[in-house]
Amino acid sequence: MPATARQQDDIFADDAESNAASAIDAQGEDAYWSRCCHLEGYFRAGLDYEDYAAAYCVGYIGYAQYGGAFEDAEKSLCSNWVRLKGDSRLSVSEAMLAIRAAWNRMEAAAAPAPQWDELFATAGEVGTQPARAPAANMALL
Repeated sequence: MPATARQQDDIFADDAESNAASAIDAQGEDAYWSRCCHLEGYFRAGLDYEDYAAAYCVGYIGYAQYGGAFEDAEKSLCSNWVRLKGDSRLSVSEAMLAIRAAWNRMEAAAAPAPQWDELFATAGEVGTQPARAPAANMALL
């Protein structure tokens, strides 16, 4: 069993929480973070993905478990990190940055896609007539 799957099992104790975890593509998230963690501003030289893996897992699984505002779940997420960190060389504050990044990624993925009307409203085009070419340019049409 991959490390993230073991960590996922450790985070969720009852069936309701396990159902939330099953909605997460843990392998996909693990693959994403192993490719991208080095690009994050908080990534510390001398550390490896394995140092961050448990923190990312706590973040994306935690979002499924708690949802809502990160700040409301922060204490529980920190406790989960301490319990699951294993051999990670991250400090708690470093881990919380990675946890927050994974949480934010899940939150963005869960956000509803904007509707076309909303996109056009942003551009100021909803409910207006299409722009007309000036009369001087009509001959070009």
